[in-house]
Amino acid sequence: MLSLTLKEAVHKLRDGSITAKDLCEKCIERLNKTQQLNAFITETVDISRDSAAETDKRRQKSKPMRWRKLEGLPIAVKDNFCTTGIRTSCATTMLQNYIPPYTATVVQRLQDEGAYLIGKTNMDEFAMGSGSVDGIHGPVRNPWKYKFTSSNTSEQTKPIEQVSMRNYHTSTDDWHIAGGSSGGSAAAVASGVCFGALGSDTGGSTRNPAAYCGVVGFKPTYGMLSRHGLVPLVNSMDVPALFSKTVDDASILFNVMAGHDVHDSTTVTDEFNHFTLPDNIDIKDLHIGIPKEYHAPGLSKDVHNAWEEAADMFEKAGAKVTQVSLPHTQYSILCYIVLNCCEVASNMARYDGIEFGHRAANEDSTEELYAATRHEGFNDVVRDRILAGNYFLLRQNYEKYFAKAMQVRRLISEDFKKVYASGVDILLTPTTLTTAPTYKWFTERDNRTSSEEQDIFTQPVNMAGVPAISVPSKLSTDGLPIGLQFIGQNFKDKELLTIAKWYEQQVQFKQLDLDYLDTVS
Repeated sequence: MLSLTLKEAVHKLRDGSITAKDLCEKCIERLNKTQQLNAFITETVDISRDSAAETDKRRQKSKPMRWRKLEGLPIAVKDNFCTTGIRTSCATTMLQNYIPPYTATVVQRLQDEGAYLIGKTNMDEFAMGSGSVDGIHGPVRNPWKYKFTSSNTSEQTKPIEQVSMRNYHTSTDDWHIAGGSSGGSAAAVASGVCFGALGSDTGGSTRNPAAYCGVVGFKPTYGMLSRHGLVPLVNSMDVPALFSKTVDDASILFNVMAGHDVHDSTTVTDEFNHFTLPDNIDIKDLHIGIPKEYHAPGLSKDVHNAWEEAADMFEKAGAKVTQVSLPHTQYSILCYIVLNCCEVASNMARYDGIEFGHRAANEDSTEELYAATRHEGFNDVVRDRILAGNYFLLRQNYEKYFAKAMQVRRLISEDFKKVYASGVDILLTPTTLTTAPTYKWFTERDNRTSSEEQDIFTQPVNMAGVPAISVPSKLSTDGLPIGLQFIGQNFKDKELLTIAKWYEQQVQFKQLDLDYLDTVS
């Protein structure tokens, strides 16, 4: 049952082949069996059971009933999306016990179509990271090649509260990270706990873990999905994004969530035209671009080979494949560091211990209360970015750093526009330099270095605001999934998803099968 895609599960629930209760219990059982992954911060098992029971009750009372698009399906939500009455912690001490009074628009739209929340997923603190290792609840483990033990409550695998994950090690650190910052959502979908999950994507935080965990990760065009209720990191680049098993599933979720929101002025005002992806896709008139700048140092042989094989596949099927140039994307990471820190400094200013969130015990003065609260509430990564951002924004530094970074951002955006204006339809790139690294290897580097390495292929997309999707390609020689990234044109999300689906149909990537856990006590 858990091997079904979202699309298949919807059909089986609709025709009565399975009940919402049975599906819910299977997902909860898998959730319990995969506790060691530490994918969830808050589990909402009671809500899940109540929602599933309500779906089955409605079916019995009303035949035929109005069947909503996601009726009876469990989803997971990254813990930086607000949920009424359910803790939204952002994996930080600052918001550890924060319970929002409202629900994020994208979450509400999923629920309005019958989906229910199975839990809030683990992440890097305030989504600042590329590994899902820096949150206060401990690191997320990648389900691929993970050796599950018979006990889910051993001291080695409990979530660790109130410690720096950079200094935290298990007795064996050879397991692989899930990627970040939305690693919990990726691990939840990959392990079969849910049929779709929300993440956020500011520099690759959905596509990166999707590639590492062997699932689909879709970042829509900026403005297609509402940011209302998403705790902000970098407002000008934050995009609600999603994880799914297949491209069709991603399309279904996107169609439910997309469209204008009066609570978010950055959403598109044009009416959203809902669509269904075709099954028979013709790519003979397609023009694929291969950015030469993406042949980057550190690109693994396995990932490079998968990239070349994909390009050959398109060419043999009749598509035109040409090398293109995005010359300014080589400066994207440096530009991102400046802009990210500046917006972080602004957004984090609201956490002062007065209105909401963590409050230090210091009452000597308002200034000392602020200082103590922010010292206790933020980890080193967040504090470093705040300090850097305030430095970049000093009057004597503003033109030198922030203004120049904004100029470079415009040049990066122009690079994409010029390539698409030349007749290129879609860009094909790797999603990550390598497959998922081990936790030990990843944490030997500082957060900034790790983020720079992991976001090199994904970050330029956020600079330009264009849509992109990571699709599982194949397994590496050591048995880990490789993801490839398709980058589309602004507001041509349907076209991007269609081409991604064609590629998915060709490679027939086999999802991770954890059904053997059902027999483990």
